[in-house]
Amino acid sequence: MTKHKKLQSWIRECAELCKPDKIVWCDGSEEEKARLEKEAFKSGELIQLNKKKLPGCVYHHTSVNDVARTEHLTYICAKNKRDAGPTNNWLAPHEGYRRASEIFKNSMRGRTMYVIPFSMGPVGSPFSKIGVELTDSIYVVLNMRIMARMGKVVLDLLEKTRGDFTKCLHSKADLDVNRRLILHFPEDNAIWSVGSGYGGNVLLGKKCLSLRIGSYLGEKEGWLAEHMLIMGVEDPSGRVDYIAAAFPSACGKTNLAMLLPPEGLKRKGYRIWTVGDDIAWMRIDTDGKLWAVNPEYGLFGVAPGTNSKTNPNLIKAIEKNTIYTNVLLKKDKTVWWEGGDGVVPKDGTNWQGNPWRPGELDENREPILGAHPNSRFTVPILNVPSVTNRIDHHHGVPIAAIIFGGRRAHLAPLVYESFNWQHGVFVGATMASERTAAQVGKQGEVRRDPMAMLPFCGYNMGDYFKHWLALGKKMTPPPKIFNVNWFRKDNGDFLWPGFGENLRVLEWIISRCKNEVEGVKTPIGYLPHENDIDMTGLRSPREHMRKLLAINHKDWREEAESIGEFFNSFGKDLPKEMKHELNALEKRLR
Repeated sequence: MTKHKKLQSWIRECAELCKPDKIVWCDGSEEEKARLEKEAFKSGELIQLNKKKLPGCVYHHTSVNDVARTEHLTYICAKNKRDAGPTNNWLAPHEGYRRASEIFKNSMRGRTMYVIPFSMGPVGSPFSKIGVELTDSIYVVLNMRIMARMGKVVLDLLEKTRGDFTKCLHSKADLDVNRRLILHFPEDNAIWSVGSGYGGNVLLGKKCLSLRIGSYLGEKEGWLAEHMLIMGVEDPSGRVDYIAAAFPSACGKTNLAMLLPPEGLKRKGYRIWTVGDDIAWMRIDTDGKLWAVNPEYGLFGVAPGTNSKTNPNLIKAIEKNTIYTNVLLKKDKTVWWEGGDGVVPKDGTNWQGNPWRPGELDENREPILGAHPNSRFTVPILNVPSVTNRIDHHHGVPIAAIIFGGRRAHLAPLVYESFNWQHGVFVGATMASERTAAQVGKQGEVRRDPMAMLPFCGYNMGDYFKHWLALGKKMTPPPKIFNVNWFRKDNGDFLWPGFGENLRVLEWIISRCKNEVEGVKTPIGYLPHENDIDMTGLRSPREHMRKLLAINHKDWREEAESIGEFFNSFGKDLPKEMKHELNALEKRLR
């Protein structure tokens, strides 16, 4: 129980609604973890994996209709529809509570309600926010143990400060997609999720609190909650420069956060430090600079395509104490996924729980996959060999550069720097990526995703742009802003090798931040001189670099037209500065 009267009262209300058989308070101890795992093994909610080959690892598969974030059922329940903006689904708060209450009613009969006190960000840090999640899922409890700081230490702080907390209510209910809602009540500091068991919908400290509610709180309190990795690049002198970077899905965010220096640059003695792979909370400190923490304590990564070439550090991390979801289960109680390491297994149990053999086709003559394309692993960040020793630092790390990136086959050059902060906000606000075969929609179609926050901004995105612009004026100086594109093609082939080789581009970015190299001024921003990217050890024709840095004015004029159409969707809420930057781009291109 708790002495926190507001928390006591809220739990009573939720228990009255959901009618659990019992209520269990989670303390975060190892004994508790062992007890919950044993219970989940017995019920079949989890499967224990091979103790010798994958010590401490477990397996889970979700309902077949519950394998990803359900964005069309995700709502911002602000009192005023305008406050949700044109990029969010909106429900009036009273209607959200009414609809969800009908599904929550008696949903925990025969089940246990677990109380999870958790902190996003180091406990007690100026950055941190406390939440309490109520759930009827052991899977959620065990994932939250990894993804956040949780348990007695958080509850003790909450009781000591008698502070506010984000009220997070979750129930699997009957896992019916027609009775599924993920609701955010920014004015009430509350999140309700019902009818799902998939991590992105039910680990309420992650996208729900850390981004949707977090971005709303950031706008009110003067900080930023962003869908960004944070990484440190250490040079041989021991100096570490920290970078925050935003990419839409399928653009290699996690791989960049923990890359290994390529062979050609090893002579320079660089070392990479991983601060976070997905979310950054950033605020202006007393020195006038922008500082950042990773509010999470684990990684919830996509398995397919992860292997020893794409991300050796991550492969090492997931060898122990990891929760695997919707991958292929092999007969020896190890796991496999498409694009992973090792030979393709002869058979196994696929993500749907069915017997599987390679080469089998479904009724549409499509291959039956062993692992779902969005199958996941949940792993403690302390498992990552490159993890920074500043992961628990209360003030975080100082950000020297902010990077935006997307997947553009022909338009964007390998890297360019914005002219200033305002222009950099424009670069972020106009971010776009071409859809891949793995994404819903027409392949190659350009999808705008400002700051990679389109699904996650918890308030009107016009106000979000204004917030970015306002904070830039308060920093002395603000970080430099860059755009990168690892995916430029020529005759269908990628011009840039990517992965660890991306450090070569980061090296130029850091040199620009330290004013060590000149840039080439172009209509879109400052580009490197052709010889300023160190290509030592890369067998890449010199004309490749010319093509990677080329700007086609006709293509960019078409892009400017497309940006104008996108900006029109914000109506009067678009800051005048964004319109000014678009007009300036069009003028430079003429």
